Amino acid sequence: MAKTRPGGLISKPKTGKRDLDSYTIRGTTKVVRVGDCVMMRPSDTGRPSYVARIEGMEADSRSNVKVRVRWYYRPEESLGGRRQFHGAKELFLSDHYDVQSAHTIEGKCIVHSFKNYTKLENVGAEDYYCRFEYKAATGGFTPDRVAVYCKCEMPYNPDDLMVQCEGCKDWYHPACVDMTIEEAKKLDHFVCSECASDDDVKRSQNGFSVSSVTDVKEYHFHFYTVS
Repeated sequence: MAKTRPGGLISKPKTGKRDLDSYTIRGTTKVVRVGDCVMMRPSDTGRPSYVARIEGMEADSRSNVKVRVRWYYRPEESLGGRRQFHGAKELFLSDHYDVQSAHTIEGKCIVHSFKNYTKLENVGAEDYYCRFEYKAATGGFTPDRVAVYCKCEMPYNPDDLMVQCEGCKDWYHPACVDMTIEEAKKLDHFVCSECASDDDVKRSQNGFSVSSVTDVKEYHFHFYTVS
């Protein structure tokens, strides 16, 4: 079943409507424009704020402002649910559009590309990332596959520390190679068991790297899609 956002308004033809280029968030001096990403207040106060991209905005003759939005879904809101490789700040850009009162906008946020997000030196509360588009009715993803790494063959989660083998250049979770996070942070070199020679095994290992990884294998999302 497609997810429904509470508080959605049905857009009806009215006279006196005008398109707006910008809107100042109620009670603030922050200005939002078409194309910006925003946090929107849910009807259930126990839920986190919704995230949406503004596709359009208009005011009626009484200056009531409505915004047309395209929703981002959190992994736990998708049909497949949250998986191990989903980051805490990961969102899916859905095909679910809606019309909302501009008064439900709580603030602005930034939804980065996955690549740009992994390059951030500091991740703020307003920072999110998106690497997939999501079809709300079917639970399908675009793209429907992504590179996987490590012995566990899981997609990259930017929240998790990984170490890179100097031989095969693949990336590994410390736990998957019998190593603690603390030990991984002290490494200067790492060679996986498949690449290690007798001499490599004897080397002291000190250092780690978490830079971009090379696509070697692919994770197929239909394995986890709920039909």
